[in-house]
Amino acid sequence: MTARFMKIAVVYLFIGVCMGLYMGISQQFTFTTVHAHLHLLGWVSMALFGVIYYIYPTASRTRLATIHFWLHNIGVPLMQGTLFIMLWSESYALVSFTITGSVLIVLGALLFMINVFRHANRERSAAS
Repeated sequence: MTARFMKIAVVYLFIGVCMGLYMGISQQFTFTTVHAHLHLLGWVSMALFGVIYYIYPTASRTRLATIHFWLHNIGVPLMQGTLFIMLWSESYALVSFTITGSVLIVLGALLFMINVFRHANRERSAAS
């Protein structure tokens, strides 16, 4: 999971930087929330997931980690993609998809939390 999260994190970094460049050049800041969320949920969160799974390799090899990976990686593009379209079209027709993506991210975060709580103490005590 470590490598998967890190590779996707840098893709989100690149997308967010390109989006920021476009907004700066065009002086069009309509998509600032999408830009910020791509960096926070895409780049920063996924990179941190990768680092934490590196620190706790047992946690990274669980079914919870795999489900967390997929929930987050379906949730972020769904949430941010539909939010982008809604801001661009000035229509809230896709709000249910944005909410669905958000819920997937929250569920993934819950599984990540459970996974870390299950494995952090075991690995720390095993290393002592």
